[in-house]
Amino acid sequence: MPKTKYRFNPNTLSYEEARDGFWKKLLRWILYLSPSIVIGLVLTFFFSRQLATPKESRLKKELALSQQKIQELQADMEDVNAALDMLAKKDKDIYRLALYADEFPEEYRIMGTGGSDKYDYLEGYSSSELLIEASKQMDLIEQRINGQSISFQELLKLAKDKEKLLACIPAIQPVNNKDLKRMASGYGWRIDPIYKTSKMHTGMDFTADRGTEVYATGDATVAELERNNWGYGNCIVLDHGYGYKTRYAHLSKFNVKPGQKVKRGDLIGYVGSTGKSTGDHLHYEVEVKGEKVNPINYYHSDLSPEEYEKLLEMSEKSYKALD
Repeated sequence: MPKTKYRFNPNTLSYEEARDGFWKKLLRWILYLSPSIVIGLVLTFFFSRQLATPKESRLKKELALSQQKIQELQADMEDVNAALDMLAKKDKDIYRLALYADEFPEEYRIMGTGGSDKYDYLEGYSSSELLIEASKQMDLIEQRINGQSISFQELLKLAKDKEKLLACIPAIQPVNNKDLKRMASGYGWRIDPIYKTSKMHTGMDFTADRGTEVYATGDATVAELERNNWGYGNCIVLDHGYGYKTRYAHLSKFNVKPGQKVKRGDLIGYVGSTGKSTGDHLHYEVEVKGEKVNPINYYHSDLSPEEYEKLLEMSEKSYKALD
């Protein structure tokens, strides 16, 4: 039982029972309970750090699962990139080679899709690094797929047009083998018959009797008929399309007109020795996209392997041109 406290009252000259006011009682209770409050707060802080709530536990599990899924997605994207690498290689080494197509520009496969701040919205998360890297990989895949799609659309168009393309590409000799006397000169550096200096011979010379028939080596349109006292002399230029042209020089006469359509094997002119020429022969050139190339690579449709090897050997042994 608590002791009763008394206080002397000078007004009444007597001792009266002492009673504490409200604030004093409140202070006393605070002082009494403060150790318990402090201990409770410390324990609450400690356990809140050590023990997660059910909601926090669920969120942590979801975060861990999300990170795992992002990593699995990155692995899948690496497989997709490997598949795209294989498609690009086949595009370059098989499809375009078979269809006589130019190499697809690499910059079209990796076209940019945004600036450096494109991924700023992914900053500030616990998985920001994973998210940004995954987003970059997905953007790269999208770029590569778009580029490859453009390439395949071009190849599809070429494939549909392949029959026409193959008919147009120069593929036979312009003079029959039975009409040839010998191979006077092939493509490459040769001795000029008039100036006796070394010069680039940009075609092949086929020696044959004057009036020997000359044939178109692929489907084409007659682009030019030239008549000159020097240089190529009487000359026919055929435009085959697809970047291919052929030239038939030093002819004795023509059998076609400008703008006329011709088929492979059509008679277009006759062997002669007009222009800068030292004997009856046909000077034949093949031009691809403005560049004169070796015609020896364009006789695959009418020569056997043995005939081709013989022609190649003859062209390489001939060091003197007739024009």
